[in-house]
Amino acid sequence: MITLQVQELTVSYGKGKKALDDVSFTIGPGVFGLLGPNGAGKSSLMRTIATLQRPDYGRIQFRDIDVLQSPLELRKVLGYLPQEFGVYPGMSAEALLEYCAQLKGIAEKKERAMAVRRVLELTNLSDVRKERAEGFSGGMKQRFGIAQMLLADPQLIIVDEPTAGLDPSERNRFLGLLRELGQHRTVICSTHIVEDIAGLCTTFAILDHGNILSHTTPDEALTHFRGRLWSGEVGTADVPLLGSGHRVLSSSSTSFAGRTVLRVTAAAPPDERFHPAEPTLEDVYFAAVNPDEVRN
Repeated sequence: MITLQVQELTVSYGKGKKALDDVSFTIGPGVFGLLGPNGAGKSSLMRTIATLQRPDYGRIQFRDIDVLQSPLELRKVLGYLPQEFGVYPGMSAEALLEYCAQLKGIAEKKERAMAVRRVLELTNLSDVRKERAEGFSGGMKQRFGIAQMLLADPQLIIVDEPTAGLDPSERNRFLGLLRELGQHRTVICSTHIVEDIAGLCTTFAILDHGNILSHTTPDEALTHFRGRLWSGEVGTADVPLLGSGHRVLSSSSTSFAGRTVLRVTAAAPPDERFHPAEPTLEDVYFAAVNPDEVRN
């Protein structure tokens, strides 16, 4: 079932430079990952879908809502966590969430109190609910942003670099929460961290220079490389020669001077130094975003 449809979305800035260039995709319920390097256009796409900026051209449809024609209708069912956000000074986390709940249309006081209590518990902020949000650490502010996003039970959730500033336990907790939310909602998770995609997303796309390079599932992406990926440790002097004749996805120096580990995709191993390797989404990512460095 398709819930979000993006068609031919184009966003320009500066002297005609395109942040998004004819971007199209459709997704259904679940967690959709948007993966790409910094500056790829991820935030521009998130802001446009969230009705915070208008595109030069294109169309966005969420369920029965024409997003560009009826932005206020989308905002009623939207939960959005930008990469950076501010908080009002002098207000406790609980009071600020109460205020946000009113802005989101939760008019009845008892209902607001229940909603605020629920999101404080989900984000592990109940113990600091009386503290001023402006004094929170970076990780706690991120959790507060997640809490305000979840008010009013949104049906479309957009999170831009959501695990930035979270320690490992908080990160795992939040990814688990997104996974749970994606069972009955459409969640878009933008990140440059490949690991966030692997165990979270039902589908994902790789975006770079404003273009969708790939749109698939994690399993399908990995299957493409199975039986065709090889890893080998070679002398650093051999790297240019191997790179000119094989599709090198990544390289890393070893602890021994003059040695490099290469990950290569080919029908057969380049030579006896290479052995079969299990593909990862990092291999998929490097193949997509570094076409000039990947040679057949």
